[in-house]
Amino acid sequence: MQAIALKALDQAVARGADYADVRVVERRVEDLWVKNGRPERIGTAEDLGLSVRVLYHGAWGLAATSDLGGDSLAAAAARALEIAPASARVQSDATWLPPRPGEVGTYATEMEQDPFAVPLEERLALLAGCCEAMQQRPSVRVAQAHMSLFREKKWFVSSEGSKLEQLIVENGGRIMATAVGDDGIFQRRSFENHAQGGYEFLLSLDLPAQAERCAAEAEALLSAPVCPSGPRTVILGSSILALQVHESCGHPVELDRALGSEASYAGTSFMTVDQLGLLQYGSPVVNITADATLPGGLGTFGWDDEGTPAEAFPVIREGRFVNYLTSRETAWWLAHNHAPTCPVPPLPFSNGTMRADGWGHLPLIRMTNISLEPGERTWDELLADSDGALFLDTPKSWSLDDKRLNFHFGTEVAYEIEGGRLGRMLRDASYTDRTPRFWNSCDAVCNGDRWQLWGLPSCAKGEPMQIAHVAHGAAPARFREVQVRGGG
Repeated sequence: MQAIALKALDQAVARGADYADVRVVERRVEDLWVKNGRPERIGTAEDLGLSVRVLYHGAWGLAATSDLGGDSLAAAAARALEIAPASARVQSDATWLPPRPGEVGTYATEMEQDPFAVPLEERLALLAGCCEAMQQRPSVRVAQAHMSLFREKKWFVSSEGSKLEQLIVENGGRIMATAVGDDGIFQRRSFENHAQGGYEFLLSLDLPAQAERCAAEAEALLSAPVCPSGPRTVILGSSILALQVHESCGHPVELDRALGSEASYAGTSFMTVDQLGLLQYGSPVVNITADATLPGGLGTFGWDDEGTPAEAFPVIREGRFVNYLTSRETAWWLAHNHAPTCPVPPLPFSNGTMRADGWGHLPLIRMTNISLEPGERTWDELLADSDGALFLDTPKSWSLDDKRLNFHFGTEVAYEIEGGRLGRMLRDASYTDRTPRFWNSCDAVCNGDRWQLWGLPSCAKGEPMQIAHVAHGAAPARFREVQVRGGG
């Protein structure tokens, strides 16, 4: 495949491209759904294709094809060079791509057992067993179990001399128990996680045990009182915090959103360039890091889709906004046009966050593994110091404005905290706030004993839409005077 990529690259360079890169991507995806013990859907998909991206006279052009024959490679290169002048007509300034040395190397997911090698019957039996465990609870009317497998091989070459090969394998599972009461009220408890790795990760989730827990809690929620409304101290569990980080930090620090060149899906940013290095995004205990080298993360790789090596860097440090996610193009622009009041001038080099959804799309700035770093408090210490607070966990719904400033999150379950322990269960809880006020109200984060990495394989961005696989780590954290709402 690398030889095919090099042929396409030669065609682009021969036609006068100032810069060119070629990506060949081969994918296989499999999804299994079991509902109430019976297979509901088995979906498989495979594709293979190539894209040629060129920079020509200050503008980008991209063309893609699933035909890897010689004539198609030449046609794709020619088409990319035809598109670039058309792109130039609608841009205000010529694009400048800072030169960098090419990279040569390979990356592969570490795994013990290839999930695609596990017999289909064995995987379906695992999901059916989860449904059976949930249906032991009489009120659980709908028991669902889902498994997803993902494999992607990528070859990347560029006119700067890069020759890269990567193999990424992911898998994960989801459990959903929906209980219905005699009065028609229904409640759902769920569990879901995904990671890069072998089938041993999915087995480590112990989905049958998660199924039993979710069913018991869904049934208990039917008789639980509605969560009271009003300003409260809340402790958020790691799963809801993972989504909170994704929506209120990960997306706002994508530099293309801050610059206004990406606005789809609730999509610019309140974290504008003039606030870089100045905005007190959160309290001093809030530290958020982007790390594309984190073992097991869905946002982990060797190189991004511009050939930039994976790296780890701070986004929020002691509450202060210090970094964007950047591309080669936007990093250079930011370094030469940043606000003069910025206390630490940004570097002119990409931090390696450009990724495309498959072979037919332009790379976009995407989250990698964006995580809230652990704090110093133990779980028991945090509970003992939080009488009268609420513990909220597991995302149920979420909405944000188009600058990611105001948000509202619903949770599947809530508990009162009394006497240093979780007490009465509550249902239909949600919370709402403004992002900087919320994160500045954080006064404690649990230590690494409670830190967990959560994989999100369905982050949407772009027009046409592209899906990215990302991950977020978090430990439970406490927030003061958050507006909590109960009811529908």
